[in-house]
Amino acid sequence: MNNGVWSGTWVAERLGLELVGDDTLTQMLGLALRRNPKRAHLLVSNVLGKHVPQSPSVVHGHGFALGRRVRELLGAEEAAEAVVLGYAETATGLGHCVADGLGTAPYLHSTRRLVAGVPQAGGFEESHSHATSHLLLPEDPALLVGDGPLVLVDDEFSTGNTVLNTIRDLHERYPRRRYVIVALVDMRSAADAGRLDELAREIGARVDLVAAASGTVRLPEGVLAKGQELVARHERTAAPASRTAHGRVERVGLGWPQGLPDGGRHGFTPRHRARLEGALPEMAARLAEAIPEAARRVLVLGFEELMYAPLRLARELEQLVAAEVRYSTTTRSPVLAVDDPGYAIRSRIVFPSHDDPADGPGERYAYNVAGGDFDAVVAVVDSAADTAALHAPDGLLAQLAAHTPHVVLAVVPSYVPEPLYAPALSGERPAMLPDPLRGPAFSSYPPEEVGWLLQDLSDVTLEAPTEEREEAIQSGGAHYAESLPVEYQPSAQYQELFQAALDTSAARIAQAVGVVTETVIAERSPRPVLVSLARAGTPVGVLMRRWAQFRHGLDLPHYAVSIVRGRGIDANALRWLAAHHDPRDVVFVDGWTGKGAITRELAAAIEEFEAAGGAAGFDAEIAVLADPGSCVRTYGTREDFLIPSACLNSTVSGLISRTVLRADLVGPDDFHGAKFYRELAGADVSVAFLDAVAARFAEVADAVDGAVKDLLATDRTPTWEGWAAVERISEEYGIHDVNLVKPGVGETTRVLLRRVPWKILARAGAGADLDHVRLLAEQRGVPVEEVGDLPYTCVGLIHPQYTRGATGADGKAVAV
Repeated sequence: MNNGVWSGTWVAERLGLELVGDDTLTQMLGLALRRNPKRAHLLVSNVLGKHVPQSPSVVHGHGFALGRRVRELLGAEEAAEAVVLGYAETATGLGHCVADGLGTAPYLHSTRRLVAGVPQAGGFEESHSHATSHLLLPEDPALLVGDGPLVLVDDEFSTGNTVLNTIRDLHERYPRRRYVIVALVDMRSAADAGRLDELAREIGARVDLVAAASGTVRLPEGVLAKGQELVARHERTAAPASRTAHGRVERVGLGWPQGLPDGGRHGFTPRHRARLEGALPEMAARLAEAIPEAARRVLVLGFEELMYAPLRLARELEQLVAAEVRYSTTTRSPVLAVDDPGYAIRSRIVFPSHDDPADGPGERYAYNVAGGDFDAVVAVVDSAADTAALHAPDGLLAQLAAHTPHVVLAVVPSYVPEPLYAPALSGERPAMLPDPLRGPAFSSYPPEEVGWLLQDLSDVTLEAPTEEREEAIQSGGAHYAESLPVEYQPSAQYQELFQAALDTSAARIAQAVGVVTETVIAERSPRPVLVSLARAGTPVGVLMRRWAQFRHGLDLPHYAVSIVRGRGIDANALRWLAAHHDPRDVVFVDGWTGKGAITRELAAAIEEFEAAGGAAGFDAEIAVLADPGSCVRTYGTREDFLIPSACLNSTVSGLISRTVLRADLVGPDDFHGAKFYRELAGADVSVAFLDAVAARFAEVADAVDGAVKDLLATDRTPTWEGWAAVERISEEYGIHDVNLVKPGVGETTRVLLRRVPWKILARAGAGADLDHVRLLAEQRGVPVEEVGDLPYTCVGLIHPQYTRGATGADGKAVAV
């Protein structure tokens, strides 16, 4: 009711329609008109949260109450075996709420969005809808298999055709003894009322119906033609709700739990429901912080099939803010808007589709938002819909900003199921590889930040004195990956330098993180699988993952794998990745390039892996934060500057050691190994480093956009000038081994921390980027030589032809 006027009055008077039924029917329903060749009128629910903004508690409460009624109908035993199926797009959220009321039922909704790699488990047609094809894409096909009741949920039950189509299709594939149909309103005509009984007899199953209200629409003769003429006349004269945007648009990161589905498109289990319940308070609190304190009315606006997550966020927000909170969603359904108290759709915002729909682009709509006097609108979309079209001048955000002073964008990661199994590839031996290691059991990173495709060697003594390792490596008696250096413990002065470097360069690093991540998403994959090269690449991979979540709401998978110079990448890690992800989506990540040795190593290893029968499709090009050696096309910057994570070892890399590859520890079916230095937790700055950089994301966002635009238009073909410089330096200084020349700030730091350094070459005039290098060099007695034409900020030279006799008793390097 609008000020005592029923919101179906306008249509009823002009078309002679009559709504007959329960006393609550006119409270639950209004009427509108649409351009549809099969049915001109539209029943507009006031309690569904689709076209009419409503209190989220009211919306959830109606669905939940229906679920409780179904539970009572079935009894505890059958209710425990029930599965709930909702209809896209209108009833996806309602079905979720019914499943909540049932309590223990898994939930699935049909979808009109194709999802690559997910096989169809069924489909059906909706006869009166403007978009008819429904797909069923459960992550686990067994969800639809079983003899327990199937509960089918739609917002209205009119002709019954949709339900009949569904039951016939599913019963043929997955027969059951019982079906329950649930609707907010049962609006069948007398002619349609007996069709469910006929179907039950036809398939030999029981079919029940539960509805919150019931009635019929009495239609006079010729109503369809009259309705179409009325729609056409008013469309010609209707003024659009669009106008120039003046409101502010702000993005808020929800912190959506990793791996939690965004809805029921692929199935939503009671376990998922429990995870969501636990995460809702913190996510809603983040939204509450973004809403102006003076706001009186706030709308949480969902997105087409994404109804339940926005609804639950809105319901939680309703408890946190003083403002009146309302909830509705955008829709594909075109409806005539008439600004009249007796009409259900008072206003209409039109904008282009922004989720690459399977049926192609087209108009989308938000009803009763314009003129709703909302002080803030929280738009909740999934990451598949967080596209350029969403942010375009005519896109949804701009249209909302024209009608409210404050728009908050919250992006829920689009859930794409991992395959339950992968077929064995020709020539590839099946290997039962373990799941990735995760913190806090392995590493100090939170478990969602990275999965380590490594085996834990924490209980094995692998450390050896630096000088002993260097002699063994250079004499050919051992490979550098067969042992570990003793972990360098920074002095107080060095720790101060690290913190100062972080304070100075955090924004610079944040921009480089944004640039490389945006480049990856634009050129490599819209939903990349980040695979960092442990361990220097791991902090960068985590930061890229955080940027993708901050900017796009993406919840990207991130793993760390081992690559060893001269031995290649861990082939078992590649097998695991190919079994769980499309190799074409995998993007290898490293911290920086020096002379490009690892770039070449990776390319050779991928080629060898494929030649041996491994999965094809891995792209060997590395994405790096900094590419001073001009070795790759995908980078955040080509400047050689101090990346503070290079200053430390495990204490900035999740307390994980360098990776280890030794025949007596790593078998043919094992991941490479590494150690977790739990005992260094007191000195750990791993998460603090990430937080300091991520805190600068918002301030560099505009700079990132400009840099990426320029970069994508630039010829980024690698010149390998770094490799040429290394070869020249190797000969000029009589080293004759490029492996002992480590160019760039990061590699020079590594030389000082882990090898026996001979001397440091520094570009003349290099400033604060080398403060930590100078301090380390002073502590180890290593000379720093300024060079005028150095292409890097600095280069570290490892002591050539090293033996322990080449140093003094204190282990300091001496000149040769």
